[in-house]
Amino acid sequence: MANPIFANLPTTVFEEMSGLAREHSAINLGQGFPDDPGPEAIRAKAADVVMNGYNQYPPMAGLPELREAVAGHYARTQGLDLDWKSEVTITSGATEALAAAFFGLIQLGDEVVVFQPLYDAYLPLIRRAGGVPRLVKLSPPHWRFDRAMLETAFTAKTRFVVLNNPINPAGAVLPQEDLALLAEFCVRHDAVAICDEVWEQVVFDGAVHRPLIAFPGMRERTVKIGSAGKMFGLTGWKVGFLCAAPALTHALSRTHQFLTFTTPPNLQAAVAFGLQNSGDWFETMPAAMQRSRDRLAEGLTREGFAVLPSQGTYFLNVDLAASGVSEPDRAFALRAVKHAGVATIPVSALYEEDHVTTILRLCLAKKDETLDAGVTRLAKARELSLRG
Repeated sequence: MANPIFANLPTTVFEEMSGLAREHSAINLGQGFPDDPGPEAIRAKAADVVMNGYNQYPPMAGLPELREAVAGHYARTQGLDLDWKSEVTITSGATEALAAAFFGLIQLGDEVVVFQPLYDAYLPLIRRAGGVPRLVKLSPPHWRFDRAMLETAFTAKTRFVVLNNPINPAGAVLPQEDLALLAEFCVRHDAVAICDEVWEQVVFDGAVHRPLIAFPGMRERTVKIGSAGKMFGLTGWKVGFLCAAPALTHALSRTHQFLTFTTPPNLQAAVAFGLQNSGDWFETMPAAMQRSRDRLAEGLTREGFAVLPSQGTYFLNVDLAASGVSEPDRAFALRAVKHAGVATIPVSALYEEDHVTTILRLCLAKKDETLDAGVTRLAKARELSLRG
């Protein structure tokens, strides 16, 4: 009776590992959320609007003040010239924005180039929309693609490409030459790029996030997706941004109206306030995340783990094989949560085929004491694994 695309899906690895963390009272370095409550002024604004503001349906496309704030933010930070009235739609999180893009644009039989490892919502949503995924495998430690890989993936039936940049789980920020290469293929094949850029503000070491929509030939063929939850460390709020040229936005907003229709008005108002009054947040927040990354990386290195570079996102990866661990990542992750009290994410779960089975993803967006305890417990898991 159920649609097999969804009925046959397993529980997501994020829910599985978070559930095991609760069951075993483990530290959760698996699911990607900070362990602080988020900026107080923005939270206070949301509470004030609930008590003293408007709590009925806001406009379907989003509060005008938030749509204008989103366009202003991208103008200041990325040099984009977006018309908030015709090119910005507010969604209930970035996942809803992805669903609107897939359901609103993909037609039966369209091929969609997707890079793995990937966010696990991509493939079921693409298939439910009638699309046919064409997978490109990215590999550690650099997680890059090249011309030969794109030549294999793109065909005469390619209509879309899905790009996550900065890349979760890899923690990589794609360089300009890779993005220019992908833009070249999109233009050549008349393909639309659906860009999941939720980590755009969380970059380290002077790395620069470059939106694909800004590359030559891409302005009219790119859907840019952002997330207030990632920008402000308020992941439970689920406030997303869909930005695209008017012709694309028309289809995207019409799809959005039959998914969630709208998003809580108090959260929209609070995000608008945050974007308009961000001060130095977009400098201090990634700097604090970078310090956490360094603390976690240094602790893991002291304990004998081989740590991969992280240029952005909430995530840091370790190479288990290079750390002397012979177990596959999933087996080690289960050992770690059940017997050492720390939850992680095996990156193999984020591949559909030709899995990389040696990489473990850790969330770095935690307090110092949480990170330190996580390192101690991962060291215990490594010791148990080495003993066999």
